[in-house]
Amino acid sequence: MRKAVFPGSFDPLTNGHLDIIERASELFDEVVVAVGINTNKRGLFTPAERLALVQTAVAGLPNVTVGQVEGLTVDYMEAIGAKYLVRGLRNGKDFEYERDIAEVNSVLAGVETVLLLAKPENQNVSSSMVKEIAKFGSDKLERFVPAVVVPALHAHYQD
Repeated sequence: MRKAVFPGSFDPLTNGHLDIIERASELFDEVVVAVGINTNKRGLFTPAERLALVQTAVAGLPNVTVGQVEGLTVDYMEAIGAKYLVRGLRNGKDFEYERDIAEVNSVLAGVETVLLLAKPENQNVSSSMVKEIAKFGSDKLERFVPAVVVPALHAHYQD
């Protein structure tokens, strides 16, 4: 069985993330979306909130599950028996970063990284950008995030 992990902080989950998850679910027997914490960023949503939003967004994909990862992704992958790591690429900068991480993961655990190119409509969208748009009350969030994430963003910025 080909089991893959798609790791990220998903703070928040974007349509670009969801597209990569959907496409990965067609390539692998099982995909685990590993919700983690990016220690270089200050989170908007709690880990539990992010986990719940991702679970709701992927509920219609029968071979996709969601887990929470603490520590190294490769250690999590070993614990659940996954051999493939899926990452999305928006641009050349992403490629350089992901190439370096892929090499380290290969050395650490023999992990094979599969890179999926972002669709044109998602190439310029990041979670940071979505948070900025939401912060100023835009009514066009649906263009950037799954429907389940929109009210969560609005609620967070109304506080």
